[in-house]
Amino acid sequence: MTALAKLVRTTAFRLTVAYALIFAIISLGVLGYVAWSGKRLVEQGMRETVAAEVNGLIDQYNIGNMRGLVRSVDQRVRRPGSSLYLVTTLVGEALAGNVARLPASVLATTGDHPDTPYERLDDPDGVIHHAYVRVFFLPGGFRLVVGRDLDELNSLGSAVRSAFVLALVVLTGFGLVGGFVVARRVLARIDSMTASANAIMSGELAKRLPLSGSNDELDRLAASLNTMLDRIGELMAGLKEVSDNIAHDLKTPLTRLRNGAEEALRVSADPQQYRAALERTIEESDNLISVFNALLMIARAEGGRVAENMTQFDAAEIARSVVELYEPLAEEAGVSLSVQAPAALEAHGNRELVGQALANLVDNALKYAKPIESGDAAKGDAAAPSASVSVQVSARANGSGGTEVSVADHGPGIPAADRERVLERFVRLETSRTRPGFGLGLSLANAVMRLHGGSLKLEDNHPGLRATLSFPPPLAGAST
Repeated sequence: MTALAKLVRTTAFRLTVAYALIFAIISLGVLGYVAWSGKRLVEQGMRETVAAEVNGLIDQYNIGNMRGLVRSVDQRVRRPGSSLYLVTTLVGEALAGNVARLPASVLATTGDHPDTPYERLDDPDGVIHHAYVRVFFLPGGFRLVVGRDLDELNSLGSAVRSAFVLALVVLTGFGLVGGFVVARRVLARIDSMTASANAIMSGELAKRLPLSGSNDELDRLAASLNTMLDRIGELMAGLKEVSDNIAHDLKTPLTRLRNGAEEALRVSADPQQYRAALERTIEESDNLISVFNALLMIARAEGGRVAENMTQFDAAEIARSVVELYEPLAEEAGVSLSVQAPAALEAHGNRELVGQALANLVDNALKYAKPIESGDAAKGDAAAPSASVSVQVSARANGSGGTEVSVADHGPGIPAADRERVLERFVRLETSRTRPGFGLGLSLANAVMRLHGGSLKLEDNHPGLRATLSFPPPLAGAST
């Protein structure tokens, strides 16, 4: 396809030409109406002028008879730009006036004759002109003819028609030129976006569609597509990272599982040893199943496949329920677990996922906020007291009409530089490598909050960590 054909087939060019055509039609209609109205006004003025002159000459006839009428006509024909006058006898012989000849049919009929051919006395070439005339019969068979030449009116019509044609040609030309200019500009931007899209499809995943900075519809479209590409890039990077982490982090428990089974076959000699080996195998299998369940739940949350199950729920009631569930574990770990929540706190979302996200935060807080032995106890002083450690769960309404549920502890916390990284799958800091877990709890909580249009915020608790689930205001009219 040639460059000209591409230009002509663009939407911008077609729209420009269509707008130019519509504007030309409207302009033609307006100019035509103006010309028609102007011509009608001129003709009306001409008829009124002729009628007034006829009445004036009849008055002269009534005052001075035929002699006075002839004298008055002779006076009027000497004026510059005078009208047409003619006084004839019954047989058509001219007595006075500036008209050389009129058709006999006109002289034989009284009244108005809109387009009458005639010859002028002062025109020696005998050129035929046209005029609007009025014929009036006088006593004795005399005729009085008064008229106005139509050449000026016809010249005006010709000028208007020429203006119409010129305006149409100019407007069409400007429309075509404007269409080409706009189409070329738009086509250049589209070609640039197409080239970038082809580069992305060929493997340059970091490339993005160019923006002109005009913030027009093409810029907004490109920005939306770039945002989509960024999100796809994040998902692809997450998928690659998950694949790598699954291969790396799940290799160890699977190896332990196999080694335990192999060892049981090699060294176990009685049913009790086989039973212990099977129990260890079941424990390792349960850990692997919990990892895959967490991965499936994260995938469901990020894919939005649970969005249709969102309802209104009481965030304060979920906070109290999770705390009640973990109280025995907290007592066993020597951690004081408390909750502060109002009687009711409305939020909108998937209750199951929100409960799981909050449970993950509480579980992490209990793991990393266990009592820390004092320095003397570390040296073997049995009398050294243990430091009291607590975890606080709180639910409250924020200033924007939304809801916040926080879990705060006084453990080692997370450095500010690592707070974004720990939200990724299978990410565990060096200080937590000796603790049980696979690094999926915070990732699940973050995916759940993104599904709900909220956020997971990790902040310093001075000392320790405060993890906050921040929900947007509940939707008006949402189902309960």
